[in-house]
Amino acid sequence: MNTRTILIIFTVCLIAAIPFVTKGHEDTGPASVRIVKDINYEGGTNPAQSLDLYLPTESKPNKLLPLIVFIHGGAWIQGDKQDSPGILMAQHGFALASINYRLSTEAIFPAQIDDCRKAIAYLRKNGSKWGIDTTRIGVWGISAGGHLASLLGTTNSAENKDSSVEAVLNWCGLSDLMTVSEQSGSRTKIDWDDKNGPLAKFLGGRETEKPDLAKAASPVNFITADDPPFLIVHGDIDDVVPFAQSQELYDKLKEKGVPCRLIKVKGGGHIFGNDEEFKHAMQFFQSTIVKGRREFVLED
Repeated sequence: MNTRTILIIFTVCLIAAIPFVTKGHEDTGPASVRIVKDINYEGGTNPAQSLDLYLPTESKPNKLLPLIVFIHGGAWIQGDKQDSPGILMAQHGFALASINYRLSTEAIFPAQIDDCRKAIAYLRKNGSKWGIDTTRIGVWGISAGGHLASLLGTTNSAENKDSSVEAVLNWCGLSDLMTVSEQSGSRTKIDWDDKNGPLAKFLGGRETEKPDLAKAASPVNFITADDPPFLIVHGDIDDVVPFAQSQELYDKLKEKGVPCRLIKVKGGGHIFGNDEEFKHAMQFFQSTIVKGRREFVLED
């Protein structure tokens, strides 16, 4: 679940169409991006509970920025906030917060989703000082990050109001920890049933040993009609997370009447990324968190 590789491919595909970007804190000019690094959203010193904020240096006067919270992948055991599309999205008028969260090597679930909620709550409380519109927050996750993004979107309950989101973009994330093992085929690289594998490390035991925790970590179990709109993107020959995980999520969202779309990337494995999917991401967030629409339309 290598987020960095996905994003390298993603960036290479787009490089010809993207103007030059400078990365320093004090950059200026129409293509520049300000990066505020290592903000600890928990108020402590743990780097696993920090975020980097990407902001357009030049924005329209008196116009607040819509915010995308990006959650990296890595099977919940690796990955880092530095691997994000922050510069690309800031160039297109969004603020983007790329967050770290405690990995399963440090703490088991629900530490990861708790950290994601704390990061969003921090941004809702403090975002205005960076010119962020704290009423327009979308979340984008890849792989393990896609799982956490979906869980954020389906647990938008009253008790989680401070960490609620208005749109969810899930790239190849898990949706049902109780079914992923049976949905895996012979070509799947990860043995999701392995007692020493990433799922067991995430839960502190196999899903059959921790069924209540596995169900609590599965976005499909919390879907309600008022969930935010979802865009799900998944390669049809993914050899890490079965495509069936996204199909299951999509089917249950549709059943509940949640605005959603599932894009099957033909010939796409677990690592994909191209200008078409970037275009879809841009259209999705423009429609949902910029224009405030629940029903969204993507141009194919």
